Order: sequence, then structure tokens, then C-alpha cells
Amino acid sequence: MGLSASKRVEKALQDSPEFNAACNSVYEECLEMAQHIDAGVRPYQLASASERLHQRLYSSLQHVHLFKKWLPTPPSRTQIDKAIRVIIERFKIPSDGGETLCLLEFKAFAVELFTDAIVSNASKAVLRRIPIGLAGIVGIGAATRSGRDLVGIVMGIYSLGIAAVVYGSLSG
Repeated sequence: MGLSASKRVEKALQDSPEFNAACNSVYEECLEMAQHIDAGVRPYQLASASERLHQRLYSSLQHVHLFKKWLPTPPSRTQIDKAIRVIIERFKIPSDGGETLCLLEFKAFAVELFTDAIVSNASKAVLRRIPIGLAGIVGIGAATRSGRDLVGIVMGIYSLGIAAVVYGSLSG
């Protein structure tokens, strides 16, 4: 199938002019709200920045499917904190209380955050859908007295199909 689900989402976001424009705009808003006291965005600003970024991306034409289907609400605080830790570690940002994110780091944070949130929600959807379908297949197999081998094959095909559909929808 090619790239992993997270790499597909990450690439879709990184290659999107709308995503980059939204990141630039929200980054500038953060600097303006802090009255340009710092040279970048502070971690405490990232929760509200994430909400504003989600709002812009949710309504953008290119990402409307990706966001409406897999991220209808902004990422959680836990997801934001996880993305912050990843970026601080990746860019070796000193955590001495004065850390700020430059525009490049802010975009990397946004990609990390939204990729993780979208893939996480898609994975949960797969885990919800498969057991329901499998129960139906087992029920039909029992009612029609089909062989266990046939029911097992159908269950495998169904599970693979659901995973493929969800994976395919992550292209953006």
C-alpha cells in the first residue's frame, strides 16, 4: 500500500499551501498577542494556537474531507502536550523556561499534532467497525451453517477491507 498512514497524512499536510498559510497566519497572531516580546511562540500559547489552526484547516477546501471525517474537533490537551514534547526533543529546544518555537518549529509542531490526532481517530474507527462486522459475519455463518473455514476467510477479507478503506481515506 505504500506509505504508512501517518506518513500519508504528514505529507498531505506538509505539501498543502493552505496548511502552510494557516500556520504562518496563526504564528503571526501568536506573536502579535504576545506583543512581539519573544522571538517565537511559547509553549503556553500552543493550545489556543492549535484551536485556531484547526478552525482554519477544518474550513479549508483541500482538507475539508480529512478534517471533517477524522478530526471534527480540535486536538485534545494531551495530544498537544505530546506534540510539544516531540518537537522540543526533535529540535533540542532547551527547557529552561525561556523556550520559544520559531516558525519552522511551529509548523513541525502543527504537522506532528494534526498527523497524530487524525491517525489516532482513524485507528479508533477501525477498531470500532471491525468487531461489529465480524459479529454479523459470525451470525450469518451460524444461521446458514457455513463452514468455519469459509467464515474465517470472509472475516479476514472484511477486516482487511475496512482497514484499506480507512487507510485510503487518509490521503486528504
